[in-house]
Amino acid sequence: ASSPDEEWPEAEKAEKLARGAALKWASGVFYRPEKLEGLGHYRRRETQRNNSIQSRLKSTVQSYLEGVSAGLEQLRSAAQDVQSVCQDLGAARWALLDSADHFQGLQQMRELMEEHVQLASVVQVLPQIFSVHEVFSHVLQLLHGQHLLEAHVELMMVEQLRDDILSQLHLRGLSSAQATVLSYFSGLQDLNESLAKQLWDIVGSSLRLVREDPVLFVTAVRIIEREEKIDDTLLLEATFLPPGRPKGWRQKFYQVLQDTITGARFHAPRMDAEGPGLAKHLAALQMDIVSELRVVKDLMVQCVPAHYNILSVCTATYHQALTSHIQEILREDLDKQGLFLLLEWALRVYHSPEMMGHPDLLPEVDVSALDPLMSSELVDQTERRYVMKVKASVFEWMQRTLDVEFKEWFKEEEPETDHQGFFQSALPAIVMQMLNENIQVASLITDSLQQKIYNMALEELEAFLGRLREALVQCGKEHQQDRAVPKYYISHLLAVLNNNLALSNSVSSLHPDTACREVPASLQAALDRMQKKATQLLLEELLLDLQPLCLQLPSRKWLSGSQLVGSMCEVIDKYAKEFSRVRKPVFTLLLAESELLVANQYLRALLQRKMVCKSREERGQLCHRLLQDATQFRELFCSLGLDQSQQSLEAVFALRELICLKDPALLSLEVLGFITKYPDVSDEHISTLLDIRGDVSKEVRHVVLEMMAQHPQVLPEGYRPIFSTILVPVQELPFCLRKGKCA
Repeated sequence: ASSPDEEWPEAEKAEKLARGAALKWASGVFYRPEKLEGLGHYRRRETQRNNSIQSRLKSTVQSYLEGVSAGLEQLRSAAQDVQSVCQDLGAARWALLDSADHFQGLQQMRELMEEHVQLASVVQVLPQIFSVHEVFSHVLQLLHGQHLLEAHVELMMVEQLRDDILSQLHLRGLSSAQATVLSYFSGLQDLNESLAKQLWDIVGSSLRLVREDPVLFVTAVRIIEREEKIDDTLLLEATFLPPGRPKGWRQKFYQVLQDTITGARFHAPRMDAEGPGLAKHLAALQMDIVSELRVVKDLMVQCVPAHYNILSVCTATYHQALTSHIQEILREDLDKQGLFLLLEWALRVYHSPEMMGHPDLLPEVDVSALDPLMSSELVDQTERRYVMKVKASVFEWMQRTLDVEFKEWFKEEEPETDHQGFFQSALPAIVMQMLNENIQVASLITDSLQQKIYNMALEELEAFLGRLREALVQCGKEHQQDRAVPKYYISHLLAVLNNNLALSNSVSSLHPDTACREVPASLQAALDRMQKKATQLLLEELLLDLQPLCLQLPSRKWLSGSQLVGSMCEVIDKYAKEFSRVRKPVFTLLLAESELLVANQYLRALLQRKMVCKSREERGQLCHRLLQDATQFRELFCSLGLDQSQQSLEAVFALRELICLKDPALLSLEVLGFITKYPDVSDEHISTLLDIRGDVSKEVRHVVLEMMAQHPQVLPEGYRPIFSTILVPVQELPFCLRKGKCA
């Protein structure tokens, strides 16, 4: 047997802990000899304390023992009761087994009683069954008299009777008898259909009835709600579903109402989809929809239950019908007016206070939660169609304007002038007004449409400038064949330049964003090409008048002092007076180009028809003539308003310095300065100038040309070429004098 310490290890552990705690306490209390005097006191106190604890333990154990004793007594009593119940149940079982034969007799009695109950029920409903056809006749009379509520009550009674009979047959599995019952009640289906037809006719006329006779409409809604409750009850029970159930008349109510709305307005025969016809159609839709939604909001809402949400349903129906109707209209080949009307109506008018935002409809009618009438893709597609139509119209109008302008050039009268006397025509005003009006009209729809029209306008303007330039070239060709045609050729060219300037100044105003006035590079290039072509034709005219005089340069007669340059100045002055009829930026350009042309032709005459000086006196005479001519040209252009710094005639003064140089040995330095200032000068040009001097040896020529080969020049940015367009005859030499390019 095991020891008590092994059976209760927790007790042993507790005792050790207690002894240890006591030792710790005693060592703490009696750590000095004088403390031993109180040992008796401590012993008595601890003895009393132990006695108290033992008393409480005994009391607790005693109460536990008493409780266990009472529990054992109750268990003994319960066991005796269970044994008694078992004995009674055994006796009852034997008694039931003895009475089993008697129960079979009770079963037969039960079946007889059930049959009696069924027969009694049949007897009770027999009068109703026999009166069914009479009820049918009465219901038919009520329907003819539009006594719909009374007719429906009797129909519900007959339906209830039929459904009860069918339900009983279904529960007993007598499916074969159901056909007989349905045949007997066959008239019920016809009456239901007749009633339904009247109900849907009423719902179809609901917008009129709620204004004239709401009673009939309310009656129809009440009947529909009765049928909905019957449907809900039968579906909830889910034991037997009679034929024709569920009827779903509330859903049919919505469908008929929606079909009425869409059929009346949106399934009409095809309307005139262009211009005024479409405008009238959209205006009629707007007026009718607002009017009918007012009726729904003010009258129909009061005639139906709140859960019908009749106003929201009608609003959504109109919205969806309009969405489909707009798509149907867009399938037609609409003109630009039709497309604009449709976009404006769908994107602006529809949401405005004139229609769905009408004060009489707010706040109950809210289409903001619905999908847009036109999707973003459809809007973009329609806008592109509209832009293409406008583009075709703009092209046609611009072509007409160009044709009129072309005819104006050949008239026997000068172009019109503005209040400052500048030549002009109506072309810029017509073109810009047409483009600006289209852009402003597009701004009434969307920003994206306005931007598309703006881009189209710039493209068409650029194309128009190209066609105008081609017309100008054609006019120039005809003028070349006969300078008398057109009679006022120069005046019309000046008008073209003024028109081009007006267009250039007005293009930026077309931009929808006032903060962005930049002209696209391609359009600016077209404007520049137009200006360049008109300027070129004017300079060609000036050249034609100057060429006979330039052919006389240089000559001995000119060298001895003729009025040749004076005549050239008269021609230039005459053209400058003509040029004064163009606005200043272009006028300054024409002066600069004319001055460059004069300088170029003067230098060309000197270099191409070179005159070799035979003596120092002739060189001095040539230098004097060059100084006089260049000074006369410079003073003329300065008097006309061209600053000396903008003139190319300085090249004549520089060229004169090369000819006037007394010491040929210094020519290489002088030529170096000359080619630095005029980097487009070639070896041929310098060689020709050396020939004109008549005193340059082969060695000096070789040094000069070698120096040029060692100092190749690059044209700086913005440099206006003077010599590069002047071709001089190439000298035929037997051999090359240097390693560089042959002179």
